[in-house]
Amino acid sequence: MHVLLIGGTGHVGCHLTPQLIENGFEVSVLASGRTSQPNEAVWDKVRIIKHNYSSESLPDAVFEKPPDCVIDMLGSPNTYEWFHGHAAHIIVCGSLWMLGEPKVVPTPESPQSVPCPFPGYAKRYEKIHADLEQAKCDGIAFTAIMPPNICGPGKIPLEAMGGRSLEVHQAHAAGETVILPEGGECLIGPCDAADIANLFYLAVSNREAARGEIFNAGAAYALTATQLVNTFADIYKTTIPIRYVSWREYTENVSPDIGAYWHFKAHMCPDISKARHKLGYEPQYTPEQTLSRAIEWMYRQGLM
Repeated sequence: MHVLLIGGTGHVGCHLTPQLIENGFEVSVLASGRTSQPNEAVWDKVRIIKHNYSSESLPDAVFEKPPDCVIDMLGSPNTYEWFHGHAAHIIVCGSLWMLGEPKVVPTPESPQSVPCPFPGYAKRYEKIHADLEQAKCDGIAFTAIMPPNICGPGKIPLEAMGGRSLEVHQAHAAGETVILPEGGECLIGPCDAADIANLFYLAVSNREAARGEIFNAGAAYALTATQLVNTFADIYKTTIPIRYVSWREYTENVSPDIGAYWHFKAHMCPDISKARHKLGYEPQYTPEQTLSRAIEWMYRQGLM
């Protein structure tokens, strides 16, 4: 089977591409070239097609050998229109945040009581549903996968300010005080990029089970915000004091950016039971393990 992977050199793609090759798939990767191709020998078997993602058309090389399956890690709004007459299976990547603020945890693959506060995510979620319904009419297998916070080697992990700041991680390692909002603890679910890649692989390998479905990816459980800080303390082998402030003070003076404070407002604890039941998905790494793997990678890269 020929798989075209859009964004195949990204964080999840760098795990998924080798997994596909090692299991006998022919793989083409559409990439901008901004991210370097890994040096592992398995990548010698990958056909790389350079593409400017700002373009509304695809290079001719994509259709020299039409793919049987297309995986879009980047969420292009044109993916279905580009490939519905060529590929038998289209798999797209969404985000758990597209569902809005959860009213239940673990959170199923359905819109929650509060609409998604991020217009880009909301628009993309509408497009995913429209493509899913159109695919049913067209007889095409369409699948969407919704990861939570992506973690693991290859990218600076989420820190206790809700970003991916190297400086904040250095402060954690130095044992500096972390400020958190008081009240009910929010659940935070770092999931290893390797586990997310595996769910995409399972969807490719089980087309009929994945047809017409939206699946949550995720770890087996989530951490409270306090547990997140304590996990960093364990990894950095230090003590990190925590000071709790009111939600108003937190969002006005400590962390006013919604993209950061949303991690401490909206639970990120996905219900992965559908992926387990239909595709046999079992995450390999706990949140603590994936955070540790990511920080070990930071040290190897000389970032810490």
